[in-house]
Amino acid sequence: MTDTRGPKAPDETGAEAAAGADKPAQPYQPPQAYTAPAGPGAPRGGGAPAGQRKPRTPVRTAPRTRKARLRVARADPWSVMKVSFLLSIALGICTIVAAAVLWMVMDAMGVFSTVGGTISEATGSNEGNGFDLQAFMSLPRVLIFTSVIAVIDVVLATALATLGAFIYNLSAGFVGGVELTLAEDE
Repeated sequence: MTDTRGPKAPDETGAEAAAGADKPAQPYQPPQAYTAPAGPGAPRGGGAPAGQRKPRTPVRTAPRTRKARLRVARADPWSVMKVSFLLSIALGICTIVAAAVLWMVMDAMGVFSTVGGTISEATGSNEGNGFDLQAFMSLPRVLIFTSVIAVIDVVLATALATLGAFIYNLSAGFVGGVELTLAEDE
């Protein structure tokens, strides 16, 4: 380090070395750019000694989030068709599983036998040849009906999503597309 306090007389350096032998060593204090304020607005008592500055406390700033405004100018119909096909197949499988679970729960609760008995009494005669709800609403028949609905849903959803991509591309050519603001997460 360089001592910026100015030149010293030869007798001062020798005196400081002799005085330093019986005094404990103190840390080096760099020269201050300005002196501590004095006067009516100056801090009192508990502040730093005159000639010393208080260390700066680090300023905490909120993390800066980067944002970008983007525009969806075109949707590729082929990729829209592939994604909508896979999503509609997943929805069709969920529909079939939900129908099977619902049928099993209703059968375990005895809903079909109770409602079937009521319909049979209302539509049949004393011989018991009325409408049989349990035979009509059997599990295989319900699953076949649900599967047909799921296949129709897959075809329609895929076709409508692909048609929607073509229509979006046409309208985006006129108005510029949908604008999105994306932010980076920290």
